[in-house]
Amino acid sequence: MKRAPAAVAQYFAEQPSPHKQTLLEMRKRILEVVPDAQEIIKYNMPTFVVDGVEVAGILGHKNHIGYYPYSGSVLNQFPELEGKYRMSKGALQMPIDKPLPKTLIRKLIRARLALG
Repeated sequence: MKRAPAAVAQYFAEQPSPHKQTLLEMRKRILEVVPDAQEIIKYNMPTFVVDGVEVAGILGHKNHIGYYPYSGSVLNQFPELEGKYRMSKGALQMPIDKPLPKTLIRKLIRARLALG
């Protein structure tokens, strides 16, 4: 796996456990789906950019990990997630110690890329 840019690596380094482990696993899974993604910090969170389009952001919160698809039109395409995760129009919350499955990350990123 490619090395994280300094600002992104610093973000992960500053996270407490188990947040850090979950965030790093999410990073790994996202990069397995979009290996050529550019990693930046945007809105104070690690963000993954493909061909100039932000496709995913992850952020550690006190009581959960947030996944941000960078579009309010992505999560509503997956109504089956409503019973499994807390969601808003633009964010999905997962337990601190349970990263999203790679198959779900793939679906979310594909849905985001389809929007352009």
